[in-house]
Amino acid sequence: MHRGAALGLLRAAAVVFGVVTLTFVLLHLAPGDPMQRLLGPAATAGQVAAARHAMALDRPLAVQYVDWLGRALRGDFGASIATGRSVASLLTQAWPATAILVLLSLALTYLFGIAIGAYQANTRHRVADGLLTVGTVALNAMPGYWLGLVLVMFFTYRLRLLPAFGASGLDADFLSVSGRMVDRLRHLALPLLTLTLIGIGGTARFVRAAMRESRDAPYLVVARAKGVGATRMVIRHQLRNALVPVVTLLGLSLPALFSGTVFVESIFAWPGVGSLMVQGVQARDYPVVLAAATISAVLVVVGNLLAELLVGVVDPRSRRTHDDR
Repeated sequence: MHRGAALGLLRAAAVVFGVVTLTFVLLHLAPGDPMQRLLGPAATAGQVAAARHAMALDRPLAVQYVDWLGRALRGDFGASIATGRSVASLLTQAWPATAILVLLSLALTYLFGIAIGAYQANTRHRVADGLLTVGTVALNAMPGYWLGLVLVMFFTYRLRLLPAFGASGLDADFLSVSGRMVDRLRHLALPLLTLTLIGIGGTARFVRAAMRESRDAPYLVVARAKGVGATRMVIRHQLRNALVPVVTLLGLSLPALFSGTVFVESIFAWPGVGSLMVQGVQARDYPVVLAAATISAVLVVVGNLLAELLVGVVDPRSRRTHDDR
């Protein structure tokens, strides 16, 4: 294996290990006993102690961690304390909803963010640029949970256009195939809009800065002199040279996107990994939270590695520089 690739994999493994270890420690240090919550306030101390012993929660913390880590490395995340179901089956059931939300949000964020940023970088209308700047900065600064609640108030309670909670209506099983699809899209609209609006703000600001730096570059002056059309010049020349920082931003934005998904899914009761994690934290369901945190950390690390590979494809000079290290 190439030395640079080996070091990258080691760094990735160290990040995942750090996230998992910190999550494990914080979960067990947080107040609240999962067995007490599971058995209810009427349970006696003896019943709680017996339940803790049956779930092996009375062993030393270091022993529990080593045991969990060994099983997790084999792909066994155990069973949920709250439901008794396999954690792997819970994640398998929840992951498609999160994947749909994340991938669609990522695509729409970069589609509209790049378009808005490119327009701002090349427009000569200061008023339009100023208004878009105020809008993108405001979106970038908004907390996801606050924006989600505002959208619910406007689209659900005021206009009564879109549902606010869940992934489908109560009558979804009685609808036709096209009806179920429309129902699913209507439930997806608000969580997707929340994530996309927040992402557009940061992406547009980043693209605007990257493309404005090259607006008066010599190669663009030559292209204008040759009569190259404005649209072609922006797409084939200006945007292409701005792709390196944009691709880097893609890797950096993945952690924020996954963390934002947790809150957005919780607000809209979207049945994804984020909602599963929040429910697990509330119930002190250690296996569920640890498994969700592990998978999220792995996906973020993989996303960053893919971003590095894409930077090498977009700009071969960066790949040569990386290889020389």
